[in-house]
Amino acid sequence: MSAALPLRLLMAAAPLLLSACGTLGAAAQAEQGAAAEFANVWGRWADSGGDIAVAVTWERKVQPGVTVAEIEDAFASVAAEENLKMVGSLPLSAELQARSSQPQKFLKVYSYCDPETARAMVDFSPHMAAFLPCRITVLEKDDGLWIYTMNMDMLTKMGRKLPPELKPRVTRVRDAIWKMLERGARGEF
Repeated sequence: MSAALPLRLLMAAAPLLLSACGTLGAAAQAEQGAAAEFANVWGRWADSGGDIAVAVTWERKVQPGVTVAEIEDAFASVAAEENLKMVGSLPLSAELQARSSQPQKFLKVYSYCDPETARAMVDFSPHMAAFLPCRITVLEKDDGLWIYTMNMDMLTKMGRKLPPELKPRVTRVRDAIWKMLERGARGEF
C-alpha cells in the first residue's frame, strides 16, 4: 500500500469530518427536541419521495360537510381568542376564475400575524422575515377540502435556542396556528 492512499482517504473524508463538526456545533445550540423534529421532517421528506413541501408542512383533511364559511369562522374564532391579526387573504381560485371564466377548485390563502412577536423573531433571526406572516391555506382537491400550513415545530424546536422572553410568545403563535388547523378541519368555532 502506498503512503499516498491514507492521505487520499483523509482528504476525501475531510469534508465529512468538517461537516460533522459544524452539525454538532449547531445541534449544541438547538432547542430541546430538535433531533426528534429533524427526524420527523426527514421521515416525511423520505416518505414523500423527496417532496420538501410535504416535509415542512402540516395538513388536515376537512371533515365531510364542513363548508369554507365554517372553516373561515373557525380561523376567525381562534385568531380572536389568541389575539392574532388577520392581515390578508389571497383568493386564488376566485382570481383564476375571473381571469379564465372557468370554474376553479377552491384555493385561498389566509395570513395571520402577531406583530410584536413577528418583530421579535425578525430581530432574533432576520431570515425569519421570509416566513411572515403565518399562512394557512384551504385547498379543494378531488377528495374534498384540505387545510395546509407550515410545520411551526421547525421554528420552535429545530432552530437556535430562543431567548427566554421570546419562546413563550412564539409557542403561543405556533399553538394558535395548530388550533386553526384542527378546528378548521372540524368546522368548530
